[in-house]
Amino acid sequence: MRIREKTKIGEYLVADSLPALVALVQMNVLEIHTWNSRVADIERPDRLVMDLDPGRDVGWRVVIHAATLVRALFSALDLVSFVKTTGGRGLHVVVPLAPRADWAECLEFARAFALALARQRPALFTERFAKIGREDKILLDYLRNNRTNTSIAAYSTRARPDAPVSVPVAWTELPRVSSPARFTIATVPSRLRRLRADPWKLYWSTKQRLARGAVRALERM
Repeated sequence: MRIREKTKIGEYLVADSLPALVALVQMNVLEIHTWNSRVADIERPDRLVMDLDPGRDVGWRVVIHAATLVRALFSALDLVSFVKTTGGRGLHVVVPLAPRADWAECLEFARAFALALARQRPALFTERFAKIGREDKILLDYLRNNRTNTSIAAYSTRARPDAPVSVPVAWTELPRVSSPARFTIATVPSRLRRLRADPWKLYWSTKQRLARGAVRALERM
């Protein structure tokens, strides 16, 4: 698919079937990173992604606690969210949306959200992207919601030792996850066989919008 970027027309691959995924494997694709919108409506995202990127001194339990705070603030804004590992040390908190707001609106909301949390919990969160000086904090990477930016797809492998996998988990299960490193290409198939229900089952039927005045409310926090 050809999509206009800032200075050129980019060519993007659309994989929408099992044979297409197999074709990616045949091309040695190890990581699949996706937009927040779909082919049918490129300019209006149908999700928000808040990427929790911990500094080197932040432990896994702290990351879990931080994700619950992110979820609580989304809930206060009447937004249901879902969580998944990233295949690294962080977590993605994902908010499904009805595709109504455009990229600029979604990015404005995500930025205001990150800044509000950083103001409320400055010892835990930061919105500053430079790695130096945030070793003991968690970056709230709101730029995942910018047009043409991407995030790792659920169930994608990562190009790292042991091939870790980005895995959706239920909020009730998250506190029992001892380490995100437990989810790898070797262990995830058995996990899927054991699951009684999709941890993100309600994701596909959750239709919600960004409330008017949400950005202003966040800026007042």
